[in-house]
Order: sequence, then C-alpha cells, then structure tokens
Amino acid sequence: MSIYLEISENLQKGKAKAVKELVQKAVDEGLPAKEILEKSLLAGMDEIGERFKNGTVYVPEVLVAARAMKMGFEILVPLLAESGVKASGKVCIGTVQGDLHDIGKNLVKMMMEGKGLEVVDLGNDVPPKTFIDTAIEQNCQVICCSALLTTTMDVMADVVKCAEEAGIRDKVKIMVGGAPVTEEFCKEIGADVYTSDAASAADAAVELCKR
Repeated sequence: MSIYLEISENLQKGKAKAVKELVQKAVDEGLPAKEILEKSLLAGMDEIGERFKNGTVYVPEVLVAARAMKMGFEILVPLLAESGVKASGKVCIGTVQGDLHDIGKNLVKMMMEGKGLEVVDLGNDVPPKTFIDTAIEQNCQVICCSALLTTTMDVMADVVKCAEEAGIRDKVKIMVGGAPVTEEFCKEIGADVYTSDAASAADAAVELCKR
C-alpha cells in the first residue's frame, strides 16, 4: 500500500496520531509537501465528504477525520509556505448576529479546509459589518453566513445590503445555509449560493473561488 493511501485511510478512521506519524515519515522520505497534502490529506477528506453527503458517515466521524487531517497538516504548513503553495481560495465564515449555534458552521469550516481553502472563522453572533470588514481586510472571495434560528435569518439580508453599501458586492460572493434557510430565501435576499449540507457548501466555495 502506498504511504498516501495509508495516510488517507487512517485519516478516514480518525486516527490522528497515526496520520501525524505517517505524514512525518512521508516528509522524511523526501516526498513533496504539496503531493502529501493533495494525495493523502485532501483525498481522505474528499472521501469523508462524499460519504457524509450520501449518509454513510455522520457528524462525529467527520469531526474526528478533520482533527486527524489538522494534525497532519500542521507538519506540512512550513514546508508548503517554503515551496510557495497557496490555498485555493479564502473564505470568511460565521453564525449571524443573535444566533449562538456553531456546530453546523464548524462542520462547514472543516469541510472547506479539507478542500484546501483558507478559512477565517468569525465565530457566532457576528454582526453584518464584521463579515464585510473581514472580507475587505483579509481579501476573502467568499462570505459564508450560517443561521439555525428563523428569527436570525433576516440578518443574512443585512449582510448582503452591507456588502452593497461597502461597494464589494461584485467582488465577493455570499453563501448562506442552516436549518431554516432555503433556496427561495437565498434568492429573495440576493445572496449567491445556498447549500443544504456541509460537504456541498465546501464544493460550492471551491467553485466560487475558481471564478
């Protein structure tokens, strides 16, 4: 079995310690950091994302796989920086003002990182202006808003308005999601993309960053 496959399989099982050791071994063997990242860590998270989409793994498995990926990734960070490898895009994410739920948001963040995106996590109870200021300061291509309460959904419309007022609406894409959010609501407030689950959100963000 190739070391890439071995890392990927251990990652999918959530074996963080084994992933860390195998990534170090791959580095010691002189394998390129970018290749280790793409062929083992990202490939493993891709597999988890697909299985999450079709309902064969659930949130706990995704969380432990993401933790294992993170431990392997930490070894590669300085090597990737040295070789000039950049993230495939930059996203800021948060749960909107008035809403303190963050499990869904955290899951989306992990899936996005598993796709090679750089994610700025704003936490929960995030005011519209904070999303916009962060997108401008950090040069994010995508803003992701999450809400679990019907009472906080309308804050997403304020984020869209705030982006228009700041003059960045043509430069930044706005994604929305969360239990009460729908495709219709997304269109109604003028956001760009709605997805119903974390794996689809990560795929959509990658596509938006490519454009």
